[in-house]
Amino acid sequence: MNRAFYPADILLPKKGTDMSRWSVIACDQFTSEPEYWEETEKIVGEAPSTLRMILPEVYLDGPQEEEKLEQIRQSMENYLEEDLFSVYEDSMIYVERTDSSGKVRAGIVGCIDLEQYDYHKGSDSLVRATEATVEERIPARIRVRKNAPLELPHIMLLIDDKGQTVIEPCGQYRKEENLLYDFDLMQGGGHLRGYLLDKKEQERILAALDLLAEEQAGNIQLEDPKSDGRVSGSGESSAMVLAVGDGNHSLASAKEFYEQLKAAHPEEDYSTHPARYALAEIVNLHSPALEFEAIHRIVTETDVDALLEEMTEKLGLVFEKENVPKENAGEDTAGENSGIHDLDKGCQEMYIVRNGLCQKTIITRPVSKLTVGSLQAFLDTYQKEHPLSMDYIHGADTVLALSGEEGCVGFLLPDMAKGDLFPSVMADGALPRKTFSMGHAEDKRYYTECRKIR
Repeated sequence: MNRAFYPADILLPKKGTDMSRWSVIACDQFTSEPEYWEETEKIVGEAPSTLRMILPEVYLDGPQEEEKLEQIRQSMENYLEEDLFSVYEDSMIYVERTDSSGKVRAGIVGCIDLEQYDYHKGSDSLVRATEATVEERIPARIRVRKNAPLELPHIMLLIDDKGQTVIEPCGQYRKEENLLYDFDLMQGGGHLRGYLLDKKEQERILAALDLLAEEQAGNIQLEDPKSDGRVSGSGESSAMVLAVGDGNHSLASAKEFYEQLKAAHPEEDYSTHPARYALAEIVNLHSPALEFEAIHRIVTETDVDALLEEMTEKLGLVFEKENVPKENAGEDTAGENSGIHDLDKGCQEMYIVRNGLCQKTIITRPVSKLTVGSLQAFLDTYQKEHPLSMDYIHGADTVLALSGEEGCVGFLLPDMAKGDLFPSVMADGALPRKTFSMGHAEDKRYYTECRKIR
């Protein structure tokens, strides 16, 4: 079985480093809140910190970008020259992250083989993107990676492991003498604890991943006997072993950077180059600490009546006769099976919001396995010929408040059940952008581990 996840040579600050100031949140969080990053700057002060090795996206494409990129490279070089790191060769780290609600999310840090990853829609690779990748966002991230001797991951990959065979057993055999770090994360991020895994446990993890992939490949063949279920050129079943949950554009940038290296040096063998791999954490989709939340849509600066008329025709919308009071909106859109529906029955549901009133709506001619997929496909097509502005909103209350504006309409979408993720990606390819969010911003991954990519 082809593998995608491996041990890595992992770098961590040596004992005595203030880890609470070392570890900072993913660069793509709080992009509209520069005050968060200003407070982070104050907390870090002069201490060694991953803050010095990342470019918070609040500064992306701004006048400070070029200067900050040079500072990032210099900080990495300085930390290496100052012998700041301990190196854990050929290692995996078992991570326990206590989030802001007190729930514990378990994961394993290792590296991903980028040869086994393809972010393009319709990919049949072992590692796939769950949401559409906006390729315009990749070059800026490549600029960060281009001259950097180190990488820091905020990439979180998901496995569909209902039996809890891969990650969860690590908690039973963790050894206190192998504790690498144990500290509170800054700015309400919870707590982080990491344990070095021995070779025997690594072998168990890799064997369990192999078995999981074989089971998924078998399920695909059972569901579609006409398909030979094979990955092009690999001779293996087209199971999706790992799905990108967070850090999709960072992983895509790592992939593109590696492909550019190979293209620029066709005469050289890059099969063992460090840039072939990317550091990441794998997490079980079925962890009780992992929650999916819907991301709603708000459309402004458009002729709402014309938009809804065409949407009704194209998607076969059926409206309930009565408007639903806004305080009751969304009560029956959530649930274990609400996000994915039988296409033959045509029962995808959402709420359309105008002037603070929500009307329950059924899509009878869906074009995707997910409600959000049918809606987004229509909006993307409609936008090509009609003026409109579209935004992605996490809270239903915000959609309700904005819907009162002239030329504005909101769409409240159901939460996607976690069990729908893998089947939907394998059926539809990468899902529409902004399909779901995994938890609150402060619960995203913090940078802690590093790895050399030169």
